[in-house]
Amino acid sequence: MTVDMSGGGDPHGPPACGARVPWERVHPDARAGVEEFLGAPVAEAVTQSGGFSPAAAVRVRAANGRRAFVKAVGPEPNARAVAIYRAEARIAAALPPSAPAPRLLTSFEAGDWVVLVFEDVDGRHPATPWRRDELDLVLAAVRRMSVELTPAPVAAPAVAEAFAESFTGWRSLLGEDTTGLDPWALRHLDELAGLESGWAEAAAGDTLLHADLRADNILLAGGRVHVVDWPWACVGASWFDLVCMLPSVGMQGGPPPHELLPDPDPAVTAVLAALAGYFVRHGRLPAPPGLPTLRPFQRAQGVVALDWLRQRTGWA
Repeated sequence: MTVDMSGGGDPHGPPACGARVPWERVHPDARAGVEEFLGAPVAEAVTQSGGFSPAAAVRVRAANGRRAFVKAVGPEPNARAVAIYRAEARIAAALPPSAPAPRLLTSFEAGDWVVLVFEDVDGRHPATPWRRDELDLVLAAVRRMSVELTPAPVAAPAVAEAFAESFTGWRSLLGEDTTGLDPWALRHLDELAGLESGWAEAAAGDTLLHADLRADNILLAGGRVHVVDWPWACVGASWFDLVCMLPSVGMQGGPPPHELLPDPDPAVTAVLAALAGYFVRHGRLPAPPGLPTLRPFQRAQGVVALDWLRQRTGWA
């Protein structure tokens, strides 16, 4: 099902935004490094609010007219963000021209901050609730991307390695407090844990995956689709990105996932089981440091993913 459109459901879904660091609070050495690269002081800096990262995400214009999109992060408030940005810098630098991603112009470290400077894309995120014309454009781009990035042109971990610790939701819940868990999920918890356990083999493949596709990681510009934020890139089945994206589409007012991907392949069901378990369990956890809006967003996706899984399994 999609979000309830008839009585109180939010067709936009919970906001996909975090607590961004404004340009003036970026480490001075990091700002100086950006200005040195651009060849002039930054005259204008506009923070971009989309995404969950507790970091700076800023469209800048230098005094000489050069523009860029700058991402910068330090160890506070979430120390993991530094390693994530280092991973993104490595992946972004190696993406081929065929990847529908903004080009990384440079990256560097300043003190304990990591800075990435991308070409500036004058675009916008897809509208939510999703418009069908924009959704069709994005879905076509995602499918095209899976073809163009097979075999994977970048060295990246296998999807089984990348999600080994995350895709254990139902198995973890077997030993945890299940108060408030969806009654259908509670009734089938053992079966869900068993189905989830086969996800890694099901998701194997040789396609380079973005692995975090949502509306807030997509820009539309002049009829083109740009996919941004690649730190979680890994290698797996060509359909993995689509499966992982569709719960967010349904949650943000789009069609239900089963209408967009009716493929009955048991491998898809196994991966969906792992994805639903991830959203359901992580949505029950406390918010990570610096990411106050993440858990509601995961819970909302979990509702859609679980309903899709219920539909695919046919379990009563």
